[in-house]
Amino acid sequence: MKMKEKYTIGSKVVTCFFVAFCLIWLYPIILVLLNSFRTNSAINMNTFGLPNGESFNGIKNYVTGATVGNYPFLKAVVYSLVITVLSTALILLFTSMTAWYIARVDSTFARIFYLLCVFSMIVPFQMVMYPLVGIADSTKLNTPWTIPVIYLGFGAGLAIFMFVGFIKGLPLEIEEAAAIDGCGPVRTFFNVVFPMLKPTMISVGILELMWVWNDYLLPYLVLDRNKYATIPIYIQMLQGDRGTVDLGATMAIIMLAILPIIIVYLFCQKYIIKGVAAGAVKG
Repeated sequence: MKMKEKYTIGSKVVTCFFVAFCLIWLYPIILVLLNSFRTNSAINMNTFGLPNGESFNGIKNYVTGATVGNYPFLKAVVYSLVITVLSTALILLFTSMTAWYIARVDSTFARIFYLLCVFSMIVPFQMVMYPLVGIADSTKLNTPWTIPVIYLGFGAGLAIFMFVGFIKGLPLEIEEAAAIDGCGPVRTFFNVVFPMLKPTMISVGILELMWVWNDYLLPYLVLDRNKYATIPIYIQMLQGDRGTVDLGATMAIIMLAILPIIIVYLFCQKYIIKGVAAGAVKG
């Protein structure tokens, strides 16, 4: 009985700790949401205040943020969506096929290639960003339709690492049975292996989607900002002359930028946890 009571008390303490930790993590998002409905002067005077009768600005900040400047906000949304969808699709398709080859082919080349992919995860972006700009310009990878190729290179390491771990845990007998029935490597992968990758596919997809959607530095360096501004670049454009910033409008656009990712993450978080655990433990 005493052990059960200790276990109950311990569980309550741990629960309270994680609830407090969760609230601390959510506080910046709540602060951005509240300030997106306050006037600019109220935010400057008291950043941590609550909207009231004098400071409440309704949806004016959202309207101002979406219409300020010469660049349309809707255009930035479209470019962000195109880059995010294309990049995530490329990463999922090519890295899953590469991971299947690495997991099933026992060769020195496959092992070395896998180690290089894992090593790429620890290479800082700042080490390669200067030569990358020149390469992107010379190879015409500086448009929203071609920059996903660059994202494929940077996102391949984590994706291959997770896919390889998961594929090694899949029964090889299923693939052998498909080969006996006459399936070649391409049909075996897309008809047999690919459907079984769903947990890790969703997990990798959400992680890559959040990364690409929120990325600021790579599009800022590679794209022509006057023609192909993404949402993070658009937010930077809200800064006026001499460093002046409409904080209310900025907070509103930041909220519009993070809201889709929050919604996607809330609906898919169980798949993320399942896929990460499967890819890290198996194999």
